[in-house]
Order: sequence, then C-alpha cells, then structure tokens
Amino acid sequence: MTDTLLPNGVKDSGGDSNYFTKGCNPFAQTGRSKLQNQRASLNQQIIKQMRMRAGAENLLRATSNNKVKEMVLLELSYVNSNLQLLMGELEGLNSSVEVYQNTQETANIPLIALGLKETKEVDFSTLFKDFILEHYSEDGNSYEDEIADLMDLRQACRTPSRNEAGVDLLAKYFSHLPLMEGRFFSPNRQTGIFFTWYDSFTGVPVCQQNLSLEKASILFNMAALYSQIGTRSDRQTVVGLEKATSSFQKAAGLLNHLKETFTHTPSYDMSPAMLSMLIRMMLAQAQECLFEKTALPGIRNQFYSLMKMAQEAAKVAEIYDQVHQSMIQTPIKDNVPFFWSTMSQVKTNHYRSMAHYFVASALLDHQLDSSDDEDQQEKTLSQVYDRLPEGDSPLDILKSKDERERIGKAHIRRAILGHEEALRIYALCHHLNKLDALQDILKASHQRSLNKYSEHENEEEFTDYTEAPDIISKTEHKAEMEFPATTKGPLSVFSAKQRWTAPRTIQLHPEDRDLGFTLKGETPVQVVSLDPLCPAAAKGLKEGDYIVAVGDTDCKWMGVSEVMRLLKDVNEEGIDIQVVSMMDSNPPMPTKSATFCGNLPKTYSMICLAYDDDNKNPKSRKVTKKSSFISWGLKNKLKSASTLSLPTADHSGALPWNKPCPTFPSSYNDSALY
Repeated sequence: MTDTLLPNGVKDSGGDSNYFTKGCNPFAQTGRSKLQNQRASLNQQIIKQMRMRAGAENLLRATSNNKVKEMVLLELSYVNSNLQLLMGELEGLNSSVEVYQNTQETANIPLIALGLKETKEVDFSTLFKDFILEHYSEDGNSYEDEIADLMDLRQACRTPSRNEAGVDLLAKYFSHLPLMEGRFFSPNRQTGIFFTWYDSFTGVPVCQQNLSLEKASILFNMAALYSQIGTRSDRQTVVGLEKATSSFQKAAGLLNHLKETFTHTPSYDMSPAMLSMLIRMMLAQAQECLFEKTALPGIRNQFYSLMKMAQEAAKVAEIYDQVHQSMIQTPIKDNVPFFWSTMSQVKTNHYRSMAHYFVASALLDHQLDSSDDEDQQEKTLSQVYDRLPEGDSPLDILKSKDERERIGKAHIRRAILGHEEALRIYALCHHLNKLDALQDILKASHQRSLNKYSEHENEEEFTDYTEAPDIISKTEHKAEMEFPATTKGPLSVFSAKQRWTAPRTIQLHPEDRDLGFTLKGETPVQVVSLDPLCPAAAKGLKEGDYIVAVGDTDCKWMGVSEVMRLLKDVNEEGIDIQVVSMMDSNPPMPTKSATFCGNLPKTYSMICLAYDDDNKNPKSRKVTKKSSFISWGLKNKLKSASTLSLPTADHSGALPWNKPCPTFPSSYNDSALY
C-alpha cells in the first residue's frame, strides 16, 4: 500500500503502468496537509488522555483507601485539564480559515470551511478471506488483490485532493460500501472489523462494527471537501463565484442527505442539531457569494439599483443572523468554535449596515424630479420598509427634500453603529484578529459611512434622533441545496421520507406560446417563476410543484430539456399535466442531543480505547487494475452611468504584477463610489 503515498497522477515506476486511484501525498508540506496532520496528532493525544481518565475512574470506583482516592482525584483533575487544553487546540485548528482561502485572495471576507474527519487504518484482508472461505466456500486467497484494491481505495480516501477528483474518490468508495455490506456484513454475526472515526469538533473517537458510521463519515467528508473547494475559489471572477456558490450548495445538500439518512450517528458532529446548523452556514456562505456576484461588475449609482442591493445585503444579514442564533443554542455552543459564532455575528452586523448605507445613498444622493417615475419609486420604497415612521408615507418622503435627508441620515447613523458593533465583536476573538483582510474591509466600510454622514451634516441643525426603519430582506437569487450526482435524482426526491399531495391534473392553454412559468432541476423537474395571473395558476398550479406526467407520458425521470420538448408542441386544445406538491415533513431543529451531555458524550465505546496501531506492519503490495470482486453487479455510471463597488482590503503591494487590483475607492470624496 505504499503506492497510496504517491501524489495524484504519479505512476509507480515499477510494474504495470496501470494503477489504482490515489489520494494526496500525506507527507506533502501544504498548509492543509499540515493542518490535517496536526488534527490527527491531537486526536491521538485526546484518546490517550481519555484512556487515562477511564483507568483513573475505574480505580476510583474500585478502591476504598482514602489516600489512594486523593491521589486519583488529583490525577483526574490533571487529565481533565489536559483534555480541555487539547480541545482548545482543536478549536484553534477549526478556526484556521486562512489555510483554506484562495492563495491570492485579499479582497473578500474569508469564508469558513469544514475540516475532514480523521479515521484509523482498517485491515480487511484476513477477516474477509476467512469469511469468503466459510460463507462462500471459495479460497479467499484468490481474491487477495481485489481486497487490496478496496483497502487502497479506503486509504486514499484519508487524504483526498481538494478538487472534484477528491470528491469523486470519496464518492467511489461510498458507492462500494453498500456492495461490501451485502457481501460481508451479515446481520446475524459480527465481522470483527472496527471502524473508528474522530469527532471533527471534539476529537472524541467513535468506534462501530457496522458500516453506518463509515457511510456517514464519508458523506461528511464529501461535504467538508466541497466547503474547502468553495473557500478556495477565486471570488474576484464570475466563474470563481459561481464555483464557490455551487460548492457550498452541494455541501449543504450532502449534509442534509446525511441528516435525513443517518439519524442515530453517535458522533456529535453528525447529530441532527449540529448538521442543521452546518446546513444553514453553508447556505449563508452560498448566499454571500451570490451577493458578491451581483456586486462584482459594479453597482449602478441609481435609486432602483441601490434599493435592490440594500434588500440583497439585508438577505445575507438575515441568513447569517439565523446561523448565529443556531450556534448559540445548547449544546451546539459548547462544541462550535467561538471563532465561527463570532464571524457569523460580524457578518450579520456588516451586511445589515451595508443595507442601511445603500438606502441612505439612494435617499440622500437622488432627488425626485419631473423625469422620474413617481409611482414606481413610491412602490419601490414601500417594498423596502415593513413600517414607516409615524405620520410618514413613501410619497411624502420622496417628495420632501427635508424628509429624504432626515430618513437618509437616520439610515447612515444605523450603518455607522452597525459597523462599529462589527469592529467591536471582531476585537473580542483573537482568531479573528489574525485576518487582516477582514479588519481592512470592516474599517473601510465604517469610514465610508462616516464620510457619507459628514457630507450631509449641518452644524446649525438640531440633533435628530429619528430611528431608521428596518429593511425588508429580498433576493432574486436564493441559495438552495444542491444534490451531487451520487445522491441526486427521483430516488432522493420521491422517497418514503417525503410527504406529498395527491397528483393534481392541470390543463395548460399557452397564450402566445407562453406557459406562464419556467422549469428547473434535472430529475424531477420543478415549476419556478410562476406568473400568478397565468391560466395555469388559476387552475391550481403552484410555485415549487413537481411535474410527474405530461399527457400520458411519465416524466419523473426526465430532465428539463426532455419535458420542454413534450410541452413545446402543445396545440390550441391544450394538454393535461400531473403535478404534486411537497408537504412540510421536516421537524424544527432540535436543540438537544440525547446521546451527549456537555462537551463530551456520556458513553463511548471502550473498544476504540483498547485498540492500538503501534504493532502494525503494513505490507507493500503491487496493486494491478482488474475487475474488482466487490464491483460485481455494479452498474457503470456516466461521469459526467457611474458604478459603486463593495469595500475591499487593498494590499496592492502584496499582489503579483499580473493580478488586477481589487476595486476600492481611492478617495472617499468621490460621490460616485463608496
């Protein structure tokens, strides 16, 4: 198995030129590999301290000598202190987000990536060969190479590359697990194979003999890998932002699949409460990337553009506020790094302040004149507020210069206070203080708001304490969970876990070849952007419905292009389609886990404490590419005006000559920029 230590794409110099899939070189001195090596070392130290604590507790229960009890209690306090220190170091590793960022990224707020769960090496060879001989009455030695293939594949999954190839590697091993389970893991007997995985937040080991823990941990690592791909993407380009958005949405989809499929996983990082929080965090980061994509080409310094961006920024703030609220719930707050909850709180205040700045700019820098559409501006302003100051109406604010200035200055004051709060929270976390780019962006945003306020400050005026109204969040591009090819399709949608309405028949009569809605998704197809005034809506079609049949054709397994071909040739008589609506079947996020109490689980398997790797002598084998024993029956799959810019941290001196400098206002007196 020494060939698994070779980097991706490097062939063994000896033997056949064909080779088995490999992971990254675990000895490569990259920032991420160093981080994972430190994580593995901390996990071993934690398990050593837990062994010592288990032994001390057993001795405390067994002895009646008071002097011995005093010594054991002293030892226990020492061990518990060491455990707390080690878990603090592990929290520091989970807070090291700078390692996962793009190497040239200095102009965006850092994003959070999940670390990979660590596992112990597993030897299938002897037990599988014995099982083959006993159960299948065949010579197990004749399958030695196939078993070696499987072991090499699992070993490679411990160090996957941080790209799509790494995800494919994990997905390949995951697809083998059901086949392996059916062939070797009988419900009537134990195999004697122990799978040990470490909690990514606490380092506590969990050991099981069945494959449920193995499957769940591989899914978690696939989601973690997608989160690392997202954070590594270049967010100064449209392509990079689209890649980051898709990666975070896929991470959320995998975590949701994990939460729905493996409901009793003993590891706390995969408990329903923790997974619900992680899903929210991944979707929040995806929404942040969508906001950055909208702002990347520049924001038009016009009334409607500013109001639109204000609601987009408010949406990002709202989602991060939900993430923060879930992080401070018990027992999540005892296990989530303080850095994560602080970062979500900083982003909540930052984007909320940005929303108030946009509204203030729209009111202070633009006056209603005869060339403007008065009704449209009134409608836009009324959609931004959920309430207005008493006695005011949207039209009164727009027509009166004094009212526009009064409300606009109230918004800029809220923006200044919000930026100051973000900077205050930033200073509370020493891990955040290491992120210079974040500090530069927060300070630039604060200074921009101060400059805007000073432009409209009049010393002769009395101080006005009008409070700016809250801004209604709204987005044209909502971040949603994506399901990678390994879990996507009708089986993940039309399953026993979902609740559906009975199929409804809707008769379509297109008007000027327009059906009144659009379709999205691969399989099955979903109705989106439904015109509420179209005939189909009047007949009962709803936003989010899934189309299950067009005429007499079942289309549960069809993609958008295939369904559109069926709908393309609809005549004047129309055509009947059948749709179903998904009913809410998800319970609210649990706040407690029955398995865990405080920072550590009440119980854990003692088998993993007694298991020792020190006496292992792994053999070097030449692995040849052949038809794998465990792949029998596995189907082949196809792999398939002026502008404004967001404040950035400008480190032009540190950028290479060929990298474009991030857009950042060189002068705060330029009214066209912020």
